[in-house]
Amino acid sequence: MKQNVGGIDRYARIAVGVVLLLIGTIGINNPIVGIVGLIIMGTGVFRFCGLYSLLGINTACKIAPPKEEAKKEGE
Repeated sequence: MKQNVGGIDRYARIAVGVVLLLIGTIGINNPIVGIVGLIIMGTGVFRFCGLYSLLGINTACKIAPPKEEAKKEGE
């Protein structure tokens, strides 16, 4: 699986997933909300979102290596 979830997106997904999991288990006691929380949290932990793949979205940026300085003439 190619990572397509970036840093801020990742932490937001984990936080929202934990909140939904707690709401689903402790709050309104609805297992569907808890399952959605687990799925969202899982996408943050594994840094892969299937919906992002289908839509062609990638929030994980790759840092390119620095370009070499142009060679001076005469060297």
